[in-house]
Amino acid sequence: MLPEAERIDWGFEGGGPDAGILGELTGRRVLDLGCGPARHAAHLVRAHGAQVDAVDRAEGQYARARARYGTLPGLRLVLADAVEHLRSAQPYDVVYSVNAVPYVDPHRLLPALAGALKPGGRLCFTVLHTNSDGDGPSDRVRARPEILRLAGGGEVTVHMWVLTPGLWTELLTEYGLRVERVDVLEAPEEGNRASYLLFQVTRPVRVSSRPRVGKPPPAHAALGVGVVLHGPRGLLLGRHRRGTWELPGGTVEPGESLRETAVRELREETGIEARPEDVRLLGTLLDEVGGVVRVTVAAEVTAWRGEPADQPGESVGRWRWFALDRLPDQLFVCSAQALTAWRPGLPVDHAPAHFTPYATGTGDG
Repeated sequence: MLPEAERIDWGFEGGGPDAGILGELTGRRVLDLGCGPARHAAHLVRAHGAQVDAVDRAEGQYARARARYGTLPGLRLVLADAVEHLRSAQPYDVVYSVNAVPYVDPHRLLPALAGALKPGGRLCFTVLHTNSDGDGPSDRVRARPEILRLAGGGEVTVHMWVLTPGLWTELLTEYGLRVERVDVLEAPEEGNRASYLLFQVTRPVRVSSRPRVGKPPPAHAALGVGVVLHGPRGLLLGRHRRGTWELPGGTVEPGESLRETAVRELREETGIEARPEDVRLLGTLLDEVGGVVRVTVAAEVTAWRGEPADQPGESVGRWRWFALDRLPDQLFVCSAQALTAWRPGLPVDHAPAHFTPYATGTGDG
């Protein structure tokens, strides 16, 4: 029988900061992901007045938690797969996890985590950084075998995602989360070279945008089209190799109309087919970068055929559909401008642009 928890042990007993990093907890909806015997969850209920869901997929851990805390008011114990629970649960104010995150493919877990956090919500979690032999993290997103030494003796080999801090940060940013701080927690025992990373993360209330690079665009690339595709599965965005999320679109070629540009760029970047008559031109956006006037025409495609897929030689790929209330952080500024021209109420911040709407969407380019 383990003693009652008097704090959250972030990796090692007594290691890391106290529960203050989770923010105000009284009356808040909190999720303990991979709760084990639920000692930490019970502590947050008793000491901080939180309403905690404690989730674990291991039946043995769930049984231990129920035997000890099954009648504790304010604590709900859940036997479930982490991602399945995150996808079905009502959003949480706070999510935390002690060493459970690296057991799940981050491309499966992190979008579900982002969707389960309220805007402005906090996520704090620890992951393995170096093992007890001092082996460091990987710079590739793939699982690797790790040996766990059990408290009662013996060993077990598991597969974990042990990644560099930069790679974890990139993944979290990709799925719309903002990393505020990363701390390295060292093992207290002499000769034990194990360490953990403690991440403090938020889901932004508003989505930011940034330029790809600090240089101005070349003059011949100053006129372009940003294409909005929005349907039952959400809004289509792709990831540029320089890190921004973007609408399909690009520069106007000689002799093209704006509708023809939208259709061509959509096909070249995503493989999706559309007709010029299904392109609705929304208006013109004007801004200035490095002394060059940049003109972007926002356009909405109302009908299309096919599924988005990465295309050879294109700088934008990894196409995904996003709900409008879960847009990723760091939109390309031209795409951000086009989106707020399309839906002015979206919580997207960007550099100012002069927008001239087309009254009917029938203007030709």
